[in-house]
Order: sequence, then C-alpha cells, then structure tokens
Amino acid sequence: MDQDIAFQLLIEGGTFIFLGVPEGTEFGIDMKCWNTEEDFRGIKMIPPGLHYINYSAVSKGTGDVALRSGFMHMFHKKQFLAKLWDKKKEDISKDEISDESLQRLKENLLNLDKNLAPYPYEIWDKWKCLTSQITVELVQKLSPESGIIRSSLELLSTTDADRPKGLKSAESVDAIEEPSTSKPPNEVTNPEQPDSKKAKRIRRIDIENSMLPDLKPAPGTALRFTPIPVDKYPAGSTPEEITKHYLDQTYSLELMISQHIEPLDIVGELQFAYICFLIGHSLDAFEHWKNLVILFCSCDQAVHKHKKVFFHFIKTLETQIDEMPEEFLADIVMNKNIVYKKLREFFRTTYLNNIDGRLENLIRSFKENLTEKLQWDFTELDADEEDERPVIVKLSENE
Repeated sequence: MDQDIAFQLLIEGGTFIFLGVPEGTEFGIDMKCWNTEEDFRGIKMIPPGLHYINYSAVSKGTGDVALRSGFMHMFHKKQFLAKLWDKKKEDISKDEISDESLQRLKENLLNLDKNLAPYPYEIWDKWKCLTSQITVELVQKLSPESGIIRSSLELLSTTDADRPKGLKSAESVDAIEEPSTSKPPNEVTNPEQPDSKKAKRIRRIDIENSMLPDLKPAPGTALRFTPIPVDKYPAGSTPEEITKHYLDQTYSLELMISQHIEPLDIVGELQFAYICFLIGHSLDAFEHWKNLVILFCSCDQAVHKHKKVFFHFIKTLETQIDEMPEEFLADIVMNKNIVYKKLREFFRTTYLNNIDGRLENLIRSFKENLTEKLQWDFTELDADEEDERPVIVKLSENE
C-alpha cells in the first residue's frame, strides 16, 4: 500500500473488533475472505464508507463450512465497532458490548493492533463502483429486520391445524384423477377436448402442491426488496393499453422508483441485490437482481425520461458483469439466457430510438466491451427479432 494512503487510513480509518472468533473461521470484508488464525481480533484501517462484513463457522473435525452470514455497515472516520462471537450458536452474538468494555478496548487498541488485519485496500476502488448508489437509508430499508443477511433463510412451516389435508392414499389420488374412459354409444370425440393425460398431470401437480407445507421465512430474516409489480399496467386499462404496457414497462419501473426516496435508489437496490448475491451467496438476491435487469431492459420511454438513472444502471451493470462468478457467467454466455436476450432487446431499443449524448456513448462502449469479452453478437439490431417477424400463412385455393 502507498505509504501516504496507509498513514491516512491509520488516522481516519475505521476499526472492527470481533472477539472470540474460533481459529479457522471463514471471515471476510467486502470482496476478500480468509480463514482466521488463533490471535485474530478484527480489521483495521477500514476506509470510510459502506462495507459488508461476513463470516461462516467451520467444523474443526470435518472442515465443513456453515452457510454464510453477514451484515452491511457504514463506517465513518475513526469509527470503532466491536462485536462478540456466540460459541453456542456459532454465530455473531446478539448481545451488545457494554460502554465500559468498549472504552477499555479503545484504550487497549495499541496492544490489539498486532492482532488486527489491515483492510485489503487493493479492492477499494472496485468496491466503491459496486456500491456507489447504496445509501445508509437503503441498507436499513432492504436488509432483514434482524440486520443479518444469510445465504439461506430459516424456514418455518405452518401448524398441523393449518396444513392442507392430503388424500389418504395414492389409490385415492388415481381414483379422483383418472377420467372416465367409457363413452356412450355413438359418441363422437371432440377434437378440441384437452388431452386427458395432460389434464391428469396438471391435476396431480395441483394436488401434490396442496399437500406440501406452506413454508415461510422466520420473522425478521428475509431481505426486504421492493416488489416488482405483477400487474404491469394501471387499473382500468383497455386491452390496447395493456399490450402497450407489456411492450414498454416504463410504468412498472416508475412505480418502483416512486417507492424510493430518490430515483437513483432503484440503481442502489440493484447494487444491493447483487452484493447480497456476490458476497452473501443469496439466491433470492440473485433472482431479484436478474428481474431488475430484465425490467430495466424492457423499458422504452423511461430511457429518455430517466437518463441519469439509466446512465448509472449501465455503469453498474458493466462492473457487475466483470465480477460475475464464472459458473453464472458461463450459463449466460453458453445458453444465451434471458440476460443476454434482454440486453440485446435494450440495445435494439436505444439504437432505434436514437439515444444521444453521454448515455449513447456509454451504451455503445458497454456493448463493444460485452462483444469483445463474451463474444456476444449484437449485430443487425435494426432487423426484426425471430419472434417478431410476421408469420406467412398459405391458404388453400378454395379459401
């Protein structure tokens, strides 16, 4: 680290003390993770700003690693934060350190210094790009009520009294599902009648689903993302208006923006979801991130009305794809999944609508980088997509 930067962080950097952490525990801050040694006591020289502290218990006997947990915290200049490890629960303790103990730790900081790892400053610039629009208010709004972000939620089932009562036996299911095969004499089969096997399969799925317990996250443990609108059009819309809102989902995006303090908070939510997936290993967060990307790419008018929002969306998405785990990126590249298809749709929309200025330059640069890095084909954007081309139906001469 540059000596001037090191000196500045020694003076202004934050300190995180983590007491009682067992040796070998996986511990990380932002995009770095290590296994702790016996004398580990925390992290020093933390740059002021948002950080994600995470940890996973590790079994001494088998080396099995528990699911990842963590929390986000906005460190201010010279801030001193201390937490305890709960040995019984193998998790961060819910008990707060007393003011007296906290003061003693501060006074003993010089002796603790040798047991504190320096913040890995080489990741700081990249981390700032990934979290540029995440505010303290947004963290409080989107984080679980417990404050702890977990890779896998603790699920609770309904009580026996509320559980759907299934059929007594498999024979009963077959008896209910099996359609009658006997037909009255001279009955003509209706060619438009649904296939009986398909209908039977659908009924079986419905019955099996009704027999499953209704699992819900334990109170206070779920991430609180802004719901993406199910109805993509205003109430009372005509069929023509409904079609318009499905083709251009500006209404849905603006509905989500209206639920935030600032328009750029929607980009902050995209960043928050990505970080909870990248660092917190939350698949729920990945699904929300993917759905937000799809929504952004499905807008037409919004690109013109919210240029600043889309400018930061593109900058954020480019950084996120650079940091995307290989297995997820390989799926996008090899299968040309929905992310690729929606990006192509987005580039086509901006191409046909003559977006200009800084946003146009950024979009063009982003498209070229994707083509160079991932070999994605974004040519012929002015041509109709396969599913949009007119279908030619040959009619018989009599028609």
